[in-house]
Amino acid sequence: MFPNFLFVALAALVPLVMGFLYYSPKTFGNAWMKSAGLTMEMLEKSNKVLLFTSSYVLSFILSFFLFTLVVHQTDYYSLFVAEPGFGEEGSAIMTQIDAFMGQYGEYYRTFKHGALHGGLVGGFIGLPIIVINGLFETRGLKYGFINAGYWIITLSIMGGILCQWA
Repeated sequence: MFPNFLFVALAALVPLVMGFLYYSPKTFGNAWMKSAGLTMEMLEKSNKVLLFTSSYVLSFILSFFLFTLVVHQTDYYSLFVAEPGFGEEGSAIMTQIDAFMGQYGEYYRTFKHGALHGGLVGGFIGLPIIVINGLFETRGLKYGFINAGYWIITLSIMGGILCQWA
């Protein structure tokens, strides 16, 4: 099962849009800059083209992988990859897969379900990694929780888009 790459690309824009909103001075931007030891002048010196291009490419990779975590039907295909005839239209194994997907292929393919799993990825994978890094960088818990909050929300939205439409 391959995702619709248009929606993978669309979901990859979510971190950029959410970053603009979440790290705005009107939301968490000032608290984040203070906890990270940054100033607006330091941020303005960055290479914006490199920053946003690299961020989008990495977000695309994240979006593609997140699809496999929020769309459970991808796991079904992985069970049969080594079977003779896998990928060959009309083979016995592909007939079985097609029948299964015809019956169950749309189960749990909702925005809500994808958002739940995206949030779980953010909370149970992203949060520990980000907070641990922040602690070792001596930036404190506030820094870690601000960044982890961003990723939990962002991955929830991405997961919802991917599960519903990709």
